[in-house]
Formats: sequence, C-alpha cells, structure tokens
Amino acid sequence: MNSRRLLKAAEAIREVVGMAILVEIKDPRVRDVTVTYVEVSPDMRQARVHVSVMGDEKKQALCLKGLESASGFLQSKVGNRIDTRYTPRLKFVLDHGVKHSMEVSRILQEVLPSDPPAEEASRDTPDDSLTPEPASLDQPTDPE
Repeated sequence: MNSRRLLKAAEAIREVVGMAILVEIKDPRVRDVTVTYVEVSPDMRQARVHVSVMGDEKKQALCLKGLESASGFLQSKVGNRIDTRYTPRLKFVLDHGVKHSMEVSRILQEVLPSDPPAEEASRDTPDDSLTPEPASLDQPTDPE
C-alpha cells in the first residue's frame, strides 16, 4: 500500500481522535490527553494511537482504561472521516516521549551551570584597549 496514503490516514485519525477526546468524550477518566502520533498498519485494519497523559502512573492507567472503553465511539468517528474498506481498530499506547524530554531537561538544568563563569563573561565584553581612539575634531590633522 502507498506510504503516502498511510501517512494521510494516520494524520486524519490523529485529528479526529484528538478532537473527539477534547470535545466529545465526557468520561472523567479521559482528561489531560494529547494524541502525539498514530501508526497505521499496511492493511489499514489497525491503528496504534500514541497518547501523552499528564499525571502520575495511576492517572495514566486510568486514562488508558477510559480510552479503551471509548474506542468504539472513536472508531465510528474515524470511520465517518476516512473512506476506506475497513475502519481501523484503535489501540491506545502511552507515549513517554514528553515525559522523557522533561526528564532530560531537568537533568540538563542540574548539570549545566546557570551563570556563565567570570572568565567567559569577560571574553564577551569588548576590550577597550583594542578599539581605536576616535580622532578629535579640535586637533588639526597633518596632511603630509
């Protein structure tokens, strides 16, 4: 199957599922969810929906249960949007990419110094001894 078609289908699924989660799902378990990306199988029968959930492990597991229970509703929304022979069966997977990037950022904040050392700061300031003195307007210049 054409990879371009798969990418377009994956993007359409991401948009439909993301908007439905945001606007239409009223399940209190499904909160603070972002659909990061979607992988569609080559036969278009399955789609792995990667979601990022803010909160601790318990909240993430609870949110995944809520998404699994709403998967039929979400599949019907996807079926209305994309025109394929089969509506892909949605499987929700936690995406730890956002959590991982926040952890890396925190580690970098700990490791890297917050203020530049005095040596480097002095290198950044211009050195007055290297700048030429401006010619004074009061002194006549020697034309020779």
